[in-house]
Amino acid sequence: MESLTALIHGFSIALTPYHLMLMLVGVLLGILVGVLPGLGAPNGVTLLLPLTFTMEPVSAIILLSCMYWGALFGGSTTSILFNIPGEPSSVATTFDGYPMAQQGRAGEALTAAFTSAFFGALSGVLLITFLSTWVADFAMKFSPPEFFGVYLLTFCSFIGMGRTSPIKSLTSLLLGLAAAAVGMDMISGNIRLTYDIPELLRGISFLVAVIGLFGLGEIFITMEEGLAFKGLESRINLKVVFRTWVKLPKYWVTLLRSAAIGWWMGVTPGGPTAASFMSYGIAKKASKRGDHFGKGEIEGVIAPETADHAAGTCALLPMLALGIPGSATAAVMLGGLMIWGLRPGPMLFIEQKDFVWGLIASMYLGNVVSLIVVLATVPLFAAILRIPFSIIAPVIIVVCAIGAYTVNSVPFDLILTLLFGVLGYVFKKLDYPIAPMVLAMVLGDKAEESFRQSLLLSRGKLSIFWSSPISATLTVLAALLILLPLWSRFRKRATDKP
Repeated sequence: MESLTALIHGFSIALTPYHLMLMLVGVLLGILVGVLPGLGAPNGVTLLLPLTFTMEPVSAIILLSCMYWGALFGGSTTSILFNIPGEPSSVATTFDGYPMAQQGRAGEALTAAFTSAFFGALSGVLLITFLSTWVADFAMKFSPPEFFGVYLLTFCSFIGMGRTSPIKSLTSLLLGLAAAAVGMDMISGNIRLTYDIPELLRGISFLVAVIGLFGLGEIFITMEEGLAFKGLESRINLKVVFRTWVKLPKYWVTLLRSAAIGWWMGVTPGGPTAASFMSYGIAKKASKRGDHFGKGEIEGVIAPETADHAAGTCALLPMLALGIPGSATAAVMLGGLMIWGLRPGPMLFIEQKDFVWGLIASMYLGNVVSLIVVLATVPLFAAILRIPFSIIAPVIIVVCAIGAYTVNSVPFDLILTLLFGVLGYVFKKLDYPIAPMVLAMVLGDKAEESFRQSLLLSRGKLSIFWSSPISATLTVLAALLILLPLWSRFRKRATDKP
C-alpha cells in the first residue's frame, strides 16, 4: 500500500503538460537514435545529458528515460526492416524479424516486436514499483564492506556471466578502473596517472569516454564496412495490428518466461543484450517449432524483445536503490544523477521521494507513449534510413564532438573522445566488451572508496569482508562467479571426452 500511495503521488508529478511534452520529445529523439547505426541508447542519452544540466532533476530524468525507451523501440525497427540492429540488444531480433520482413510480413513482425517490448517494459516497471522500497530498506543495512561486496559482485558478474571471453571482460574492466583512477585521489590528495598533462588533473569524464566508445567507435566500424542503407517498404495498418494482437496470447508462456529472464538480467549486471540472446536461445529450445527459428518465426521476435525491454527497465532498480547500474545506459544515467547533485542509494528514496516516484510513474506513461508513437512513425524512419551513409556519418560525428565539448568546454576533451573512439573501434574489431569498461569508469571511484574505508575500519585486515552475513555472502558469490567460466570449461572437456 505504501508503494501504491507513493506511485499515485508520482503520477501527480508526471502528469503535467510540461512533463508529457518531455516524454513525447524524449521518445521521438530516442527512436531516431535507435534507428541510426552509430548512436544507440547509451550514446544518445550521453549526448542529451549536457542539455539537462539546467533542468530540474525530475524533468531531466523523465526526458532521458523516455529517450531510452524510444531508442530500444527504434533498434527493433532497423533490425526487422533492414537487418541492421540499431542497438546491440536488438541483434537477436534480426534472426527472425528480417526473414519475416522479406516474406512480406514486416507489419506483423514490427507489431509483435513493439507489443512484446511494451509487455516486457511494463512488467519491469511493475517489478520496480513493488520491490524498490524493499530493496532500499534492505540497502539501509549496508556499510562500506557491504557496498564493496556489491561492487565486487558487479564486476565479477561481467567476467563470469558475459558472452565474451572472461579474459577480455577482465581486460576491459581493468582499463576502466585505470581510467577512473586518473586525476586527484579524493582520500589522500595524491596525483595519479596524469603524466604531467594538466587537463587530466580533473580526471577523465565518463561522458567523454562513452561518446568516443559508443559513437565514434561504431562510426569507424561502419565506415570500414561501407554500409549502405537499403530497406523494405513498411506499411502498418490497423488490420495488421489487430490480427497480430490476436495471435500474441497464444505465446503467453514465452512472454512470461522472457520477462522473467529480463528481470534477472536487468537487476544483475547482465544487461539487455545478454537477456535478449538468452531468451531467444531458451525459446528456441523450448518451442515445438524450434527448427523454424531463423526462418521467420514470430516467437523468435517475441522472446528477445520482451527480455530486452524487461532487462532495460529493471536495470534502473539497482541504479536507484543501490547506486549500481545494471546496463551501460543505466551507468550513464547514474552519472547524470551525480551531476545533478543526487546520490543514488537507499537514502534517495527518503530524501528525494518526488524524484524517484515521479520517474517510476513516468515509466508507465512513457512506455504507452512509446508504443503509440513508434507504430505511427515507422514509415517516416524507414524513409530516413534511405539517406546515404556519406551524409549520416558526418552528422553523427559533429553531434558527438558537440556533446563531448559541452561536458567541460575544454578542447582537450575532443582529443580524448577521438582516442576513446579508436579504442572503441579496436574493442569491436577484437570482440572486447565495452560495457565493463564504462561501468568500471563510473563505479571505480566508489569501489575504491568503499574498499579503503573498510580497511581503515579494520586497520588493514581483509577479514572485514567476511565480518557480516551480507558482506560474506556477496564476497562468496563474487568468487563463485569468477570461477564459473573455469567450471563451464571443465564440464565441456569432461563431456567431450569419449
